[in-house]
Amino acid sequence: MEWHEQAQAAEQISDWDTAISLVSARAECYSADFYAHDNHLWHMDLLVRAERFDQLTELALTDVHARRRLNRSLHERGMETVLRNRADNGDRDALYRLVRLLYETGRPQEACRTVQDLGPEDEYAHQLVADLRTPTSGAR
Repeated sequence: MEWHEQAQAAEQISDWDTAISLVSARAECYSADFYAHDNHLWHMDLLVRAERFDQLTELALTDVHARRRLNRSLHERGMETVLRNRADNGDRDALYRLVRLLYETGRPQEACRTVQDLGPEDEYAHQLVADLRTPTSGAR
């Protein structure tokens, strides 16, 4: 059995240690080898599925894919406080995820205040708020 099939089999039975070990050994962020890059993205997904948020948070300090995957997972789990803390520390992607979460939970005024407080000069954040105010904009 090839490593890829072994990793998939481990993933299917939630043997995260094995799956993560096999995939991470063949993963490389921004590799010219698209297989290595794809394995890197798979590795990030495995960390989320294994709920290894501490490890993902550490990787997110230097890895844009880890940062985005972590923020997406926090958004999906409704972890507003953690997103707010990350946004307050300068993570723009966390700010955008937080704004979306606030809108999704019926708090558009709080989303606007959050942009004013955490990203007053962030044009994309302001545009996101404007787009979310217009349901037909497709920004969601």
